[in-house]
Amino acid sequence: MWVGIFCEVTEFALMFAVYFIARAHHPEVFRAGPERLSLLAGTGYTLMLLTSGWCVARAVHAMRAGRRKASLRWLLGAFVFGLGYPVIKLFEVRWNLAHGLDGDAGVFIVTYYYLTFNHLIHVFWGLLGLIWVMLRTGTGSYSADEHSGLEAFACYWHATDIIWLMIFPLFYVLR
Repeated sequence: MWVGIFCEVTEFALMFAVYFIARAHHPEVFRAGPERLSLLAGTGYTLMLLTSGWCVARAVHAMRAGRRKASLRWLLGAFVFGLGYPVIKLFEVRWNLAHGLDGDAGVFIVTYYYLTFNHLIHVFWGLLGLIWVMLRTGTGSYSADEHSGLEAFACYWHATDIIWLMIFPLFYVLR
C-alpha cells in the first residue's frame, strides 16, 4: 500500500513540476487562467472529496469499534460523495467545451486537463477500491481486530484528497 501511495505521490510531483515550469514560462497566462474555469465546480470537487474522505474515516472508526453495519453505511456514504466527483467533472467539461476551453485553448488549459484528468483516473481507482472494501465489509471479512485492508484503502483515499487539495488552489484560486 505504501509503495502504491509513494508511486502516486511521485507521479503527481512530476506533474506539479510540469505545472510550475509552464507557469514560470507563461506567468501572465497562468495568472489569468483561474478566471476561465468554474470556481463552483472546483469547490464542488473539494466538498465531495473531503466529505467522502470524512465518511471513510468514520467507517474505519466504526470498524475499530466492532460496528460492521455502521462501517458499511459510512462506506456507502463515501461512495456516493466520491461519485459526485466524476459527475461534476462531466458537467464541468461540457461547460468548458461550450466556452471554448478545449485542447487548443492554451498552455494553462492543457496543463489543467493533464493534471485533473490524471487525478480523475485516481478517483476512479479509489471508487473501485471503495466497492471492494464495501464488499469485504458486507461479507464480514473485516472485524474490529483485523481490518488492515480497510485502513489501507483509507490511506489511499486520503492521499487522493491531499493531492486534490494541492490541485484546487493552483488552477481555481491562485492568480
